[in-house]
Amino acid sequence: MTAKYLHIVSFDVPFPPNYGGVIDVFYKIKALHEAGVKIILHCFEYGREEARELETYCEQVFYYKRQMNRSLLFHTLPYIVVSRRSEVLMERLLNDQHPILFEGLHSCYHLNDIRLRGRICLVRNHNIEHDYYNSLAQVEKSVFRKMYFKREAVKLRAFEKVMTLASSVLAISRADEETLKKRYSNVQLVSAFHPNGQVSICTGQGNFALYHGNLEVGENNEAAIYLATQVFSDSNVPLIVAGKNPSAELVDAISKQKNITLQGNILTNEIDVLIREAQINVLPTFQATGIKLKLLAALFNGRHCLVNSPMVSNTGLETLCSIADTPVSMRAEVDRLFNLSFEPGAIIRREQVLCPAFSNRESLQKLLKLI
Repeated sequence: MTAKYLHIVSFDVPFPPNYGGVIDVFYKIKALHEAGVKIILHCFEYGREEARELETYCEQVFYYKRQMNRSLLFHTLPYIVVSRRSEVLMERLLNDQHPILFEGLHSCYHLNDIRLRGRICLVRNHNIEHDYYNSLAQVEKSVFRKMYFKREAVKLRAFEKVMTLASSVLAISRADEETLKKRYSNVQLVSAFHPNGQVSICTGQGNFALYHGNLEVGENNEAAIYLATQVFSDSNVPLIVAGKNPSAELVDAISKQKNITLQGNILTNEIDVLIREAQINVLPTFQATGIKLKLLAALFNGRHCLVNSPMVSNTGLETLCSIADTPVSMRAEVDRLFNLSFEPGAIIRREQVLCPAFSNRESLQKLLKLI
């Protein structure tokens, strides 16, 4: 049987897998490798170092410097797209006829190239990008960055039509699938790849609540400040906020609360321990596109999970979470769950939902059929 080869064009270096998008990319690469697929990986590089670990799973790994020239801000195409173009990459893609997987709309500059007509080209859609950028604009404090996000959202909405040229568009969530199917006929649901092979949760009780995320992202910063100032302020329940590069505003908000501790820039495995040990993983969001991989991490490994509606709406995960949409109702749920032991029956319910629909095995089988 002839070995199957696949080009993957990644928007970033997918190792270490320590934030949403690259978690999906890395564990997808790992699953494909284990299934015998020969991967030729192309990474745009802009701050994350080259990673020899990727050579364990890929036949070849190529790196391309992302073009961070500010003049590209005035290009008609989105900055996140036009800054990821490379004729050297294009020449390598043209060396054979293997299928190509473009990771994110970010990496799709070359999808429009006539030289790729007739090739199997897949696009992994991580978010409805223009919605995501509009939401970033809403929470941004800097006038310049707010303007950038708004302009980028307009460009992304126009550029998204390039996905009509793809053989298949891989939606990451049920909600995104429904949205994209209204505009395109080539949409398939392939759920997020992640590191969780099985549900592994400690029963009993923990003694703190946890919020975790990449705190330099505007929506995560907003969620953490919301918890610190409106939900856990003057509460008797201890809260740990963990994540990368917390803002000065968040540091200040936490410093005013005796029951809240900030653990910034800790390692991924340290966050994993906190998820398992927490009594409650509290994960509100104010951006509803895509699926939050931190939610899957909490559901596979953590006890009680408390969210607001945008975090779980139309994901299939609603029944596994407690949902509260106001500071008052969320605080009441925190108080209730903090004294509620996590029992073995709840683990069984998690397995019944997570293991069929959100397993890497099922997502892999869908992807293999498409390539």
